[in-house]
Amino acid sequence: MGSEAHLKKNIGFAVATSLVVGTVIGSGIFMKPGIVIASTGNSTLALWAWIIGGIITLASGLTIAEVSVKIPKTGGLYAYIEDVYGKFWGFLCGWVQTLIYGPAIMGALGLYFGSLVAALFGLSEKSNIIIGIITILFLVFMNLLGTQYGGLIQNISTIGKLIPIILIAAFGIFQGDVSILNMDSGVTQSFSMGAAILATLWAYDGFMNVGYMAGEMKNPSKTLPSAIISGILIVIVAYLTVNIAILHVLPASKIVELGPNAASTAATILFGKMGGNLLTIGILISIFGCLNGKVLTFPRIPYAMAKDGFLPGAKALSSIHPKYKTPVGATLLQLVISVIMMLLANPDRLSDIAIFTVFAFYALSFAAVFILRKKGVQINTKLYKVPLYPITPIVAILGALYIIGSTLIDKPLDALLSIVITLIGVPVYYYLNKNLKKQNKPLTKVS
Repeated sequence: MGSEAHLKKNIGFAVATSLVVGTVIGSGIFMKPGIVIASTGNSTLALWAWIIGGIITLASGLTIAEVSVKIPKTGGLYAYIEDVYGKFWGFLCGWVQTLIYGPAIMGALGLYFGSLVAALFGLSEKSNIIIGIITILFLVFMNLLGTQYGGLIQNISTIGKLIPIILIAAFGIFQGDVSILNMDSGVTQSFSMGAAILATLWAYDGFMNVGYMAGEMKNPSKTLPSAIISGILIVIVAYLTVNIAILHVLPASKIVELGPNAASTAATILFGKMGGNLLTIGILISIFGCLNGKVLTFPRIPYAMAKDGFLPGAKALSSIHPKYKTPVGATLLQLVISVIMMLLANPDRLSDIAIFTVFAFYALSFAAVFILRKKGVQINTKLYKVPLYPITPIVAILGALYIIGSTLIDKPLDALLSIVITLIGVPVYYYLNKNLKKQNKPLTKVS
């Protein structure tokens, strides 16, 4: 972002809105309807969970945009936390993203991909993990070659994720005949709105990146908030209509039973076997593209940390391929951890762990708005200010705290595991700092 002066200010409202939609919308909408219904116990509460998740996302996106405008650095969340709270918290944030968040997201996407491919070709459930691991290995290999296909995969996947959403939403609402509201989930487990909202936030996760484009906007102070609001509202409407459409075609209890395969089953009912298969392929392209993006970007955090001696085994983890100039060590680390996670847990559990872990740092990044204003950081105030201050950041912080609290109550074991791994980072930080001080090289900030 240092070259902001040279960026063409050519992003208007329409392009900005479509970028927000493209950043936030993802494969979660196809994977999570069953979990959300099972967690709430009925279809009406499930739809409310999607709305509340959307409101938390809207407040979060509007809040983080001001932080990203005031701290125009690459590195996203990691850079914001370090800049506002110091090196120690920055390290812990990077540590958690390296060991839990990144690999858990890659693992979950790989397993969702595997389950859809297995269902498409009528393979056994055991093949889910094998297909998922092969897919991640293939994408790691492609990205380590430094290929230029990354951008192409991203563009195709954007189209791939929008077509199934539009078709299922439009045809399901008009052709389905199952009643939508107050349908029982058929599940006897204990119900939790918090667990349901946590599941929706997997589908909404991506708002962290909406502020990056401020420097390329014609009139950011006006365009950015309206683009975030309209973009996220479009996503909420899209997610609600897909849920209503699937509920209109399949009974709530059947959606719970089918899990990640509910959307493709609904598509088969609506469009026949061939049409259903084509839409499943669209969903697969969407997940594939999303996974490709994660394989490309997640290793950048451990690479940046290792380069500054911020991680154990820094020399190996900061290694770069001599020919292709890609971060080999960091990418292989993310690959190994994600494969271990895939062998140990199902994708719904992995996605919950990822979102829970990162939300503690999201809460800190939302609170950063108050700290930056108190410090009087006036950089680019013409660019953007969070609307309805202080209400919007407070809603974002309360939403994050609600997610953290309800996960601690509903899934104490997963929460405890995340907390333990985070706390292991504390002695690691002090050990590395001591070592670097001996070399007269204290931990440096990553730009």
